Amino acid sequence: MTTVYLARHGESDWNVDRRWQGHADRPLTERGREQARALAERVAGVDLQAVYASDLRRAWETAEAVAAPRGLDVVRLPELREVDVGSWSGFTRDECAERFPEAFVRWQGGGTGWEDGESYEEMGERIVAAIQRLAAQHPDSAILVVSHGGPIRAVHAYALGVDIATHRRTGPVEPNARLSSVSVEDGRIARIE
Repeated sequence: MTTVYLARHGESDWNVDRRWQGHADRPLTERGREQARALAERVAGVDLQAVYASDLRRAWETAEAVAAPRGLDVVRLPELREVDVGSWSGFTRDECAERFPEAFVRWQGGGTGWEDGESYEEMGERIVAAIQRLAAQHPDSAILVVSHGGPIRAVHAYALGVDIATHRRTGPVEPNARLSSVSVEDGRIARIE
């Protein structure tokens, strides 16, 4: 069994402004760097075999805070990215509600609001396949994956056996630098905290 520790990146500048980020490559704030250091302290006693991160700056910078003191390299992977929100990138929720009212209602109901970019289901398939592949590369060990709120929710939904839309409607948004974990055995993902 592989234990996969999942962490959302630290606070970015667009998190502060409550802007959709998606694939936008936004930097951490000073608070985000502090959150990354606190994350490193939380996992200091865990024997991590590897550290992986989304190739977006806010994720790999967070991962570096954990990996560097251990002498590990952060492996940056695009398949660990946030959902691609297409034309919604850079807008706040209020701005999207005003510009795309019907699509925004669809998003509030658990669906994908943007017409371009990537669906939650596509993102979910991408991230689950990546977690299964990484776990297979590190049998009977522990790894850290630093990603984003959407992908982590998708992994949790898969582990719980519910669809992403249901989990989005019923589960909380992942706070910045929150740590959770799942176990993976023979490709099966189960949620453990």
